[in-house]
Amino acid sequence: MSVTISLPTALRRYAAESDTLQVEGRTVREALAQLVERYPDLQHHLFTEDGRLRHFVNVYVNDEDVRYLQELETPVKEGDEITIVPSVAGGSASDGEGLAAIAERAERVRLSPEEILRYSRHLIMPEVTMEGQRRLKAARVLIIGAGGLGSPLALYLAAAGVGRIGIVDFDVVDFTNLQRQVLYTTHDVGQPKLQKARERLQAINPHIEIETYETRLTSANALEILRDYDVVVDGTDNFPTRYLVNDACVLLGKPNVYGSIFRFEGQASVFYARQGPCYRCLYPEPPPPGLVPSCAEGGVLGVLPGIIGAIQANETIKLILGQGEPLIGRLLLLDAWRMQIRTVKVRKDPQCPICGERPTIRELIDYEEFCGVAPEPVLAEELEITPRELKARLDRGEPVFLLDVREPHEWQIAHLPGATLIPMNRIPARLHELPTTDEIVVYCKTGGRSAQVLRFLYNAGFRRIKNLKGGIDRWAVEVDPSVPRY
Repeated sequence: MSVTISLPTALRRYAAESDTLQVEGRTVREALAQLVERYPDLQHHLFTEDGRLRHFVNVYVNDEDVRYLQELETPVKEGDEITIVPSVAGGSASDGEGLAAIAERAERVRLSPEEILRYSRHLIMPEVTMEGQRRLKAARVLIIGAGGLGSPLALYLAAAGVGRIGIVDFDVVDFTNLQRQVLYTTHDVGQPKLQKARERLQAINPHIEIETYETRLTSANALEILRDYDVVVDGTDNFPTRYLVNDACVLLGKPNVYGSIFRFEGQASVFYARQGPCYRCLYPEPPPPGLVPSCAEGGVLGVLPGIIGAIQANETIKLILGQGEPLIGRLLLLDAWRMQIRTVKVRKDPQCPICGERPTIRELIDYEEFCGVAPEPVLAEELEITPRELKARLDRGEPVFLLDVREPHEWQIAHLPGATLIPMNRIPARLHELPTTDEIVVYCKTGGRSAQVLRFLYNAGFRRIKNLKGGIDRWAVEVDPSVPRY
């Protein structure tokens, strides 16, 4: 049987950048076996040592999760599509218990003549009307993160008239944010995001209230911050916070409007344990640290967070209104490069440790530990070199082999003269190309990836190696300002 396998962006680097492949097989197992036979590097990312599918990887046949069919033995027929959906960091239209408070508060809310004019295009819609607009004004929505997803979210919810918007963030505006974080301008660079977000949102709609929480969301403060809000919208960019937000929402009975982005692919759903599955039902465990690149490493198409953020805003408004068909029990997948949108089913897992039939998680846990995120080991001083020290050695003509472990598209932006490019994931296969006599200085953008490569090389027997502290970014600051920063 000839079937199509669709690969997500995060896995294409291990499959010669292929997005879809035709393979032969009578079952999912046979089809995936052909896939990894063709591209062996995928084996580690899809399967455990004993051949089981990894828990952070979901496989769908058409729109059905194989976990609820016959797992890897699920039969496939000619023309079927197998979609691999790794974690990236329709429900009822009626109100759930957790949203009933909105309707109660809406009874006491009134719209001024100015507000009636402002929201007139809502009011003439039979799905919204005055009653729905009062619900929006009575609603309290918390946005976690004021970045790529949080920007369009906040803008549209403010414009729609959501009465109280809370935002959690602790970052400042950076030049690299401006390509996608539409809340901010060039003049805002260096300023706290929450300060600028408040100013912008109040300018858009002075009839709403903005609450800001300039702090990192943690197990110690999450329940207190989330407690007073009706809907929580997840605009985070890391797995520990995603699981933290999910668990806090389940414990508090709040709907969690989820979105994630990577390069030109996005996901969106509504996780609401009172009516359907939670995030853990879809992804029982996170991927190992470093397996899924961050947007800082892999990049993100500037308009993508706008699209996914707008979808999250749309889902939030539907929940508040109690209208439409929210993405409860469904996962929306967007490939903006091919402009393909599809939804697949997400089922509630009866074995889920927090929302299942016999939950074992009854309080917030240590999510850094759960996700295996440990502080970066500090390299011994003799294994590091600063940009100024490297410059001095190069000026003296000392033999130094500069090893750039970034991706080819990063090399095109900027690289050090005389360097050799071997991307991080190709190092094991190209060890024979490294010198055994000259000292090797490994560098990447900011020093994280190169430190990992250095530890690999050290364990492989290389001893004359150093990591460039701060990477090419610090080199541009301290040695050569003509080198572009990105």
